Amino acid sequence: MKRSGAILLLVLGAVFSVAAPALADGAQSGSDLHVAQSLGDRELTVIIRRVAEVPGPVHVDVVTHAGTPPGELTLTARAAGARSSTAKVVLGATPGFHSGVVEVDRPGPWELVVDEATIPFVVPANVAPPWENATYGGFIAAGVLLFAALVLAVLGMPSLALVPAGGMVAAVAVAVTAALLAPSIPPAPAPGAQLDPTYDTVLDPWQRTSTTDFSRPPVNLVPRMDGADLVLDLTDGSSGRPVDDLLVHDNAFVHLVVVSPTGALRHLHPVRTGPGEYRTRLSGAERGVHALAAEIARRGGGVQLLRSRIDVAGTGSPVAHDGKADVAADLREAGRPSTLTARFGERDLQPWLGMLGHMIVVGPVGDGPVTGGVAEAPIWAHVHSMIPPVPGMPDQPDESVAAYGPDVPFTYSFPLPGRYLVWIQVERDYSIVTVPKVVDVPAAKGVATK
Repeated sequence: MKRSGAILLLVLGAVFSVAAPALADGAQSGSDLHVAQSLGDRELTVIIRRVAEVPGPVHVDVVTHAGTPPGELTLTARAAGARSSTAKVVLGATPGFHSGVVEVDRPGPWELVVDEATIPFVVPANVAPPWENATYGGFIAAGVLLFAALVLAVLGMPSLALVPAGGMVAAVAVAVTAALLAPSIPPAPAPGAQLDPTYDTVLDPWQRTSTTDFSRPPVNLVPRMDGADLVLDLTDGSSGRPVDDLLVHDNAFVHLVVVSPTGALRHLHPVRTGPGEYRTRLSGAERGVHALAAEIARRGGGVQLLRSRIDVAGTGSPVAHDGKADVAADLREAGRPSTLTARFGERDLQPWLGMLGHMIVVGPVGDGPVTGGVAEAPIWAHVHSMIPPVPGMPDQPDESVAAYGPDVPFTYSFPLPGRYLVWIQVERDYSIVTVPKVVDVPAAKGVATK
């Protein structure tokens, strides 16, 4: 009796002397989703705030930019088999944040409809990971078995008490092992990051799948004009079916660069109007062939740059780029990193598309007229200037923070010598500032140029 009691006290001490486990986070509880949308004549950023609980509210901020006409937007949250929720957002004449609230009643894949645009998003489930269940389950089982062993010992059956005592030791071992291994176990992928999100995969992101290769075929881009709207039809390179699995990357589903025959640039973010269909408006477009480059990220397929051209029967005039900045170019020969630094004078720049600045590079274009040269240019690039850390500022600030600059540096290795068209873009006072520049990249020493 004394021996069994000592064993029980020893195990009991082991149970309660174990430090609180450092548990890994459960299923991702979600984060704010920022999506740039060129909706008609409006350039907006739609922010779907993190969902705290289900059922519950989804707070949506619509950020307008300078030149956006005032008016009203209708927000609708909908999902298959769920009750839809609608809210109105009034856009004032002053650019900035405008808020609305919709409701969701279940986790899983949802769509936020903003007038004619649809934004797919996922409402995550608060699901505990298996190792967390093993940790807590092991300690709970150990407690129950300990109580059973104590009862048997008190009743004068020490030999029988050893059975639950042994089970208790095993349960504690399982719990402690799970707690120790939890920090080294990678978290489950965010719902929809690798596989198409469904109600089942959101509720159980750790479920097994026979899929080991998540890559998907390249995307075909076919542009067409529909009145003043440019429509992008995206199809799967293998099956020919509409591609409807784009991921938000750099705060947009599609980053579309349109360069006019005279070299004017538009950086647009077409809205999803149907499976594989994205639409944006080319108001006041010039007549002639416009070069297109669409940057997308497909689920399981990585980032892809799709290029094409479109002949526009427009009657508009070239887009004016009146942004002012001093651009210092530390140009090196082709193939080596060059640095372009734009200085905007004040420390009042805002993040745009999650970055401090963007630089679009097209070339080499030759020394002649721009018309035709851009569409034939072998190099297209989209370069970022990252947001520097600022004491007291959030890790991922949104457009409400105007505390950056004045210098906006870009580093890029021009792969070929020749003349390049460069556009640097930043945001100030909720206005997108575009600064064009032409750079001549020298050839590497000892390399002959054609």
